[in-house]
Amino acid sequence: MTLIKSISGIRGTIGGKVNEGLTPLDAVKFAAAYGTWLKNRNATIDKVKVVIGRDARISGQMISDLVASTLVGLGIDVVNLNFSTTPTVEIAVPMENAQGGIILTASHNPKQWNALKLLNEKGEFISGEEGTVVLKIAEDESFDFAEVDDLGKLSNDDSYLQKHIDAVLNLELVNVDAIKKANFSVVIDAVNSTGGIFIPALLKALGVTNITELYCDPTGEFPHNPEPLPEHLTDLSDKIVEVGADVGFTVDPDVDRLAMVCEDGTMFGEEYTLVAVGDYVLSKTPGASVSNLSSTRALRDVTEEKGLSYFASAVGEVNVVNKMKAENAVIGGEGNGGIIYPASHYGRDSLVGIALFLSLLAEKNMKVSELRDSYPKYTISKNKIQLTPEIDVDAVLSKMAKKYANEEVDTTDGVKIYIGKEWVHLRKSNTEPIIRVYSESKSMESANAFAERIIGEIKELI
Repeated sequence: MTLIKSISGIRGTIGGKVNEGLTPLDAVKFAAAYGTWLKNRNATIDKVKVVIGRDARISGQMISDLVASTLVGLGIDVVNLNFSTTPTVEIAVPMENAQGGIILTASHNPKQWNALKLLNEKGEFISGEEGTVVLKIAEDESFDFAEVDDLGKLSNDDSYLQKHIDAVLNLELVNVDAIKKANFSVVIDAVNSTGGIFIPALLKALGVTNITELYCDPTGEFPHNPEPLPEHLTDLSDKIVEVGADVGFTVDPDVDRLAMVCEDGTMFGEEYTLVAVGDYVLSKTPGASVSNLSSTRALRDVTEEKGLSYFASAVGEVNVVNKMKAENAVIGGEGNGGIIYPASHYGRDSLVGIALFLSLLAEKNMKVSELRDSYPKYTISKNKIQLTPEIDVDAVLSKMAKKYANEEVDTTDGVKIYIGKEWVHLRKSNTEPIIRVYSESKSMESANAFAERIIGEIKELI
């Protein structure tokens, strides 16, 4: 059993002993800690309000009931969206004038996992500093529950599916007329989670009538590994070719990561979700773009080709959002298929991503594979170096930065070294004695060769 307590929430496998897995008692404790933090933060408000929603995991109803009841027990009003998505909860928090939100999902993790993801009053993930305070409250169990006359109220709200879709349709760059006119044929794989409710509804609202649904029954029984990686998308790829579709979309269980498959069954590439959407947004609304240091260089290339500025952030959605705000970026996200479009909200949103991508595709009037091939071609190789615990990783990374001081070096998050159009990103793991080595080049062969060279140099230093 596994329980991971992090600054952004609590994630664990269902069952086991308390404090070893995500048991009912652990769910209550951390919901109580978060609720207590919110009440302390909003001491002048008579009634704190929290929005909650969940993906379709088998454990979702149980965890949702525990969390909702705990918050009510603290005297907090709860608006329960029930089956929802991460971005839907994010937009619901400010629309409800709530003080926070909790998304019950373990993202791309297998079905035995669940998690409490914690939001602030803006519908954005809480900061590291705020998360530390929540963890401290949980550790100390410093909760003060409400007396009977002061209990919170629980209400259910099923209106946010339509509200989210309406918000997407109202975005200036979403060209519903062009999408409708293009008459796209689309296949969607929603891994039997809530994307199976939200994505077909969005597509129909965009005027797409030829939709083939694959694994869109929200049972929580994932038909394959739910992370949208190529090796997990063979059924989607085969179905696209079988029905002659123009494009395939797949999302993870909480619908904040988006990947596309081309009309010929080949992968568009999860890294290129942001590149394509970024290309479209930047062509319409010139401004800065942001992705994290481990994402493909292609977004930087596409941005700089337009005479615009690209910025890299530390890894992690909170860090991407902070950098986007600092640079007033018009588009940003992560290479895992996470689109963050500030004109909508500061959170990864696959509904926004699909609407913008189809707008781009309709405007370009080309096959998805042709669109993919129009972008700079890069491949990322992901490796790691196993270390013994006594090795000073920070010192090793510092020496690598000094060794390549004559190249472009970024030490925002580990060490990233740019050599021509190639890069290598070295980061130490927070959970195990390893250095993660991500490298990018024009082909997997050259990316692997670059990584092997850097790994050899690190081992010589050690």
